[in-house]
Amino acid sequence: MDLDDDKRAKRRKTQTEDDDDDDHHHHHQPQPTAMETLPNEIIVDILSRLPITSLVQFKFVCKRWRALTQDPVLADMHLSWKADGNDPCLILHCDFPIRNQLYFLDLSAHNQDKDKVKRLYVPFQASMPEFDVVGSCNGLLCLSDSLYNDALYVHNPFTMDCIELPKSRQYSDQELVFGFGFHPKTKEYKVVKIVYYRNTSSYSRARRTVYPQSDVQIYTLGSSSWRSLGKVSYQFVRRPSEALVNGRLHWVSRPRRYHPARRLISFDLADEQFREVPKPDCGGLNRCNFHLSVLGGCLAAAVYGNYGKLEIWVMKCYNVNESWVKQFTIGAYMPKCLKLNLDRHRPLKIWKTGSNGKVVRVLCLLNSGEVLLEYKNRVLVSYDPKKGKFRDLVFQGLPNWFQTVVHTGSLNWLNTLH
Repeated sequence: MDLDDDKRAKRRKTQTEDDDDDDHHHHHQPQPTAMETLPNEIIVDILSRLPITSLVQFKFVCKRWRALTQDPVLADMHLSWKADGNDPCLILHCDFPIRNQLYFLDLSAHNQDKDKVKRLYVPFQASMPEFDVVGSCNGLLCLSDSLYNDALYVHNPFTMDCIELPKSRQYSDQELVFGFGFHPKTKEYKVVKIVYYRNTSSYSRARRTVYPQSDVQIYTLGSSSWRSLGKVSYQFVRRPSEALVNGRLHWVSRPRRYHPARRLISFDLADEQFREVPKPDCGGLNRCNFHLSVLGGCLAAAVYGNYGKLEIWVMKCYNVNESWVKQFTIGAYMPKCLKLNLDRHRPLKIWKTGSNGKVVRVLCLLNSGEVLLEYKNRVLVSYDPKKGKFRDLVFQGLPNWFQTVVHTGSLNWLNTLH
C-alpha cells in the first residue's frame, strides 16, 4: 500500500468513527431508570414501607424524591404503615444537667443499625439547654423548658422541623402538668397545660406545698394564641399525660383528704372536657404505685404488687368497666448490670422525675408479643409472657441514664399543620 492509499484508509476510518459517534449521540441517550418511570403513587407506596432512617436519606437522592418526602400523603401512609403492626422507634431523653440530649433507637430497622443508638440533633438547644419531653404523637415531640417553664417547642426529630409555641400566662408560684396529642376526628394537635398555683401571700402548714388554684390552658397547633378553659377540679400527679387513647389524654389524680381514692381522668381533645374513666377492679389503683401506658392501642395500668411483682391491666374496650383484663403478671427481676450497684453516678433529677422512684416502667408491646420494659432508667428489657423469660437488650451507644419515650418515626411536616 502506497502513502496515498494509507491516507485514504485513515480518512475512511476516521469518517466511520465520526458516523458511529453521531449514531451514539442520536440513538444512545441515557435511558431513565426504572424508579424514574414509575408513577408517583407506586413510589409513595414503596417509600411508605421503609424505616424512617432510610426515608430521611432518600430526600437527598434527587429533587423529585425530596419533594415526595414533603408530601403529606407519604407522611400519612408512612404513619399508617408504621402503626399497623410495626415495632416503634424509641426516643431516649438523657437529662444530665446543663446539656440535655435526645437519642433514638429504631426497633423496626432490618439492617445493621438495628442495634445502634444514635444521637439526635436538637435545634433549639442553645435557647433551651434543659428540657422535659411532654409527649410524642404521630412523629412529633412536644418539649418544655424544665428550668424556667416558659418555653414549649413542637419538633420532628427526623425532619428537623421545629416551632416554638406562643407564651402562655405565667404565675409566680406554680406547678405544671402537661399533655400533648392529636384527635383523629378533628385532625388537630393540641397542647394542654394545667397550671396549679397559689397566691404568694398564702401560707400552708402542710408537709408539701399546696396549690389550691388551677388554670387549664389549651393551645391548638396552627392557632395564634392559648385559650383558658378555667379551673379543673382534680389534682393530678405531677407528670405529663402517660397515655393517649381514642383522642383522649389520661392522667392519674392525687388522693385528697376527703377523696382518698385515686382516679383515672381523661381529657377529650375534641370537646375539651375532663371525664372520669372506670378503673380496673384490682384495688392497687388507690395506692401510689402504678402508672399508665398504651399496649396494643388500648389503655393499660401497670400496678406494683408485693415483692417486686407487676400486674398489667388492659382496657380492651375503651371506657367499658367490664373490659378491664389482667393481661400480664410479671415477676420480680433485676437486670445484670443493675446488680453491680452503679447508682452512685446517677443524676438526681432523672431519678426523681423518671419513674416516680419505682424500679420498672412498662413501655409497649412488641410485634413478637413480648412486653418492653425500662428498669431504673438504665436498662431496656423484653419480657416473653409465654415463656416467662426476661432478656436484657444490649445496644451500642446506649446512654447510662435515660427516660424512654415510645415514638413513631415520621415525616410529619409541620408546615401542613398551620
